[in-house]
Amino acid sequence: MSNNVFTAGTPWSAFSGPNLGYLMEQYELFLQNPEEVDADLVELFQQFGAPVLEEASSGAQAAQTGDVKKVLAAIRLADAIRAFGHYAADVYPLKDRPLDSAKIEPATYGLTDADLAELPASLFFNNVPANVSNGKQAIEYLRSLYTDKIGFEYSHIEDESERNWIQSKVESGFFKAKLTAEEKKAVLEQLTRVENFEKFLHKTFVGQKRFSIEGLDTLVVLIDEIVKSAETNQMKSVQIGMAHRGRLNVLTHIVKKPYEMMFADFAHVPNDYFFPEDGSIEISKGWTGDVKYHMGATYHKPSGLTVKLAYNPSHLEVVSPVVAGSTRAAQEETSNAGEPVQDTSKALAVMVHGDAAFSGEGIVQETFNMARTKGFTTGGSIHIISNNMIGFTTEYYDSRSTHYSSDLAKGYGIPVIHVNADEPEAVIQVAKFAFEYRQTFGKDILIDLIGYRRYGHNETDDPTVTNPLTYIIVDKHPTVRALYGERIANEGVVTKEYVEQLDKDVYSEMQKCYDYVKKVGEEKGPFEIEMPEAVKQPYPEVETGVSADELKQINEELLAWPENFEPQNKLARILKRRTEALETGKIDWGHAETLAFASILREGNPIRISGQDAQRGTFSQRHLVLHDKNNGSEWTPLNHISGAKASFSVYNSPLTEAAIVGYEYGYNLENEKALTIWEGQFGDFANMAQVMFDNFISAARSKWGLKSGLVLLLPNGMEGQGPEHSSARIERYLQLCAENNWIVANCSNAGNYFHLLRRQAKMLGTEAVRPLVVATPKSLLRHPLAAATLEQLSEGKFEEVIEQPGLGQNAKKVERIILASGKVTIDLAEAVKDGKGLDKLHIIRIEQLYPFPMDKVKEIIARYPNAKEIVWVQEEPKNQGPWRFVLEYLLELAEGKKVRYVGRPEMSSTSEGDADSHKAAQAKVISDALADL
Repeated sequence: MSNNVFTAGTPWSAFSGPNLGYLMEQYELFLQNPEEVDADLVELFQQFGAPVLEEASSGAQAAQTGDVKKVLAAIRLADAIRAFGHYAADVYPLKDRPLDSAKIEPATYGLTDADLAELPASLFFNNVPANVSNGKQAIEYLRSLYTDKIGFEYSHIEDESERNWIQSKVESGFFKAKLTAEEKKAVLEQLTRVENFEKFLHKTFVGQKRFSIEGLDTLVVLIDEIVKSAETNQMKSVQIGMAHRGRLNVLTHIVKKPYEMMFADFAHVPNDYFFPEDGSIEISKGWTGDVKYHMGATYHKPSGLTVKLAYNPSHLEVVSPVVAGSTRAAQEETSNAGEPVQDTSKALAVMVHGDAAFSGEGIVQETFNMARTKGFTTGGSIHIISNNMIGFTTEYYDSRSTHYSSDLAKGYGIPVIHVNADEPEAVIQVAKFAFEYRQTFGKDILIDLIGYRRYGHNETDDPTVTNPLTYIIVDKHPTVRALYGERIANEGVVTKEYVEQLDKDVYSEMQKCYDYVKKVGEEKGPFEIEMPEAVKQPYPEVETGVSADELKQINEELLAWPENFEPQNKLARILKRRTEALETGKIDWGHAETLAFASILREGNPIRISGQDAQRGTFSQRHLVLHDKNNGSEWTPLNHISGAKASFSVYNSPLTEAAIVGYEYGYNLENEKALTIWEGQFGDFANMAQVMFDNFISAARSKWGLKSGLVLLLPNGMEGQGPEHSSARIERYLQLCAENNWIVANCSNAGNYFHLLRRQAKMLGTEAVRPLVVATPKSLLRHPLAAATLEQLSEGKFEEVIEQPGLGQNAKKVERIILASGKVTIDLAEAVKDGKGLDKLHIIRIEQLYPFPMDKVKEIIARYPNAKEIVWVQEEPKNQGPWRFVLEYLLELAEGKKVRYVGRPEMSSTSEGDADSHKAAQAKVISDALADL
């Protein structure tokens, strides 16, 4: 028995008269010499304290002194039912899994029904239920609650108040509440619509994939009840994330995408002709599009509640952190200076998982892990495992190493409720409970909705090939609509004729909708979606300078700490030098970035930054949050800038990449005016989030029409720190470049970075906006040749191309033109110094790799009529870095000139593993670039 996890009553009600007197004597002895007291009594005293006089309930016989063991055994039995009843619960619709009741049988504890009947009911409850009069009835009552159609797991929760709250809900009969006749009829209609939608698609569009919900029809009932609870609680937003199974049904019956729009998608008729006239439905589309079961939609209810189903690729669980980020953005007020103000009652995330994916995909754990951290909490998400008991063709025993697919959640102190998907009324009570738990405790909760899959993984797949036994059962198993219709007909709520007629009427309604779709399709024809003109064009030229006076004022305010605040001495000296830096023209990277942030806040764009060390910066360059050396208190200067019109927040994130990148992407989707930034600890580590770049950030506009201005900061540079701390793998982002989908930059100058950030902020919320990928420096963070001047910040703009000062002065003498990007351009600058003796050379820095600044580079090259070769210099290996991406552009620019590569040879690793090898290889790159001049 685990530290009295469950028992509500105390055992003393089982004793009276002389027996209680004996117990009192034994308790006194226990206080003096516990080793002299019977071990069973010691256990009782340790758990329940001193014996107290209680009346035996309902005439139950008082236990004899020798029955202490039976009292203890009865307590253990009750606790076992509460803790392990779920193993014996009737939660499997197909009844194809063995149930285990061994731990909850009286005989296991040496008890008989007669023994239990002699014990008072108050032994088991603080508040004895009205229909329970003795221990036998108490155990039967507990079994009826914990082994019915719902299984409860909550003994793993650390907080006793949470456990007690859940236990009181279960044992008060909350989950046995009855629906009214009208509510039952509404459930029947909903199930009829859910089933007939799938039947209609199955018959009308034979062989088309839809990933049907059948076998888990009550998923719609479950989500609908959660949405109703949100509406009753006057929430503003419910954000839903789910994979493809059942998605079309959720789109139709939760997000209210009309039947005509859904059928149009199958019939290859533009659904644009069928939008509701009231504007309640929003759907965005890209020009290349996506399959229908990846698409999302937004529904605006008359009550003011917005229900969103997030767009999602086939990577089954990756949408969860995206939805969490969108929910956080919907909860935050960011239009005032200081920290954003979060109200978790404004928005709720509902995340629907597959059973195989939930236990198999690591991003599930990442999402749970960040759910209660300051920067990433949303006040609790409701998670649902849409559990069809199979993973494509893989059986559960090959899918995981745990009993339930849900077991991962228990490690995070999350209650798990298993419910039979063939029991709509139980499902409704579970939904109400989950919402109330979230509102009460501000934590995640998990519902394991256990059903089955009526067809194969998709409708072209025959599951009898790989899972024959299951599908013998499925073929004979009635649908939940049929089961529920029969049940409420037997109850007298409706007649059997009503059930049958409703079935026919709903199907007929769908047929009429489809007939209308075909008619409109024939009359109106195709509807083409083109890439928006603003996306076709490069970013417009925008003013990004900030006056010198304003920058000086901002700088002073950033250093105006409270009188009683003392940063660490060395850091205080470093930051104070920022006043001098404005005068000397040595504004380093972190300084320029902070000035950019302050100016952006003054212009009304909120800023949110996260990363594993974002507050200080991995390389101790940023210091956006200062810590008092005496008491550890924090001060965030950017929250105290005069004239700021928006909030600022910066969070050190959990040590994960995929979920955090997804979260920030989701945040930016919901708050399009926010400059949302994720920084990798090292750029190399971003490869852990590759799915987010591939399937969301780089492609969401063309697939789904979703705009994002997310900023990725990826520290990059070959500096002898070895593989995984050198290359940001910029080639991967360049490989994904097309259709002006994002900007990939590699700045060599702090001032240019300042203007790059400000340009990005000015594009937020516009049609032209796109994500920004920045290869940021490490050694250049404080390098004098990468520093900015005050004049550059106040009068400049982002330069896509920078020419090396001191070179190319005599145009006719230039024979070699070097193009390079990022840190290696500073290595080259150090080597060429002021350019004396290098008349044959010119160097062009490519600060923006994509869109490639073709016209600007071409214009520069045209000034040098005698140039013989164009040389691309990079420090990355030849098969990595920008070389293969830029080669096509270089060949076009060359116009007959020789095109040559200088850099490391092809390598399977990103870099050398030790500093000496690195120095030799790096020196060779620079010497080869400047050889024979």
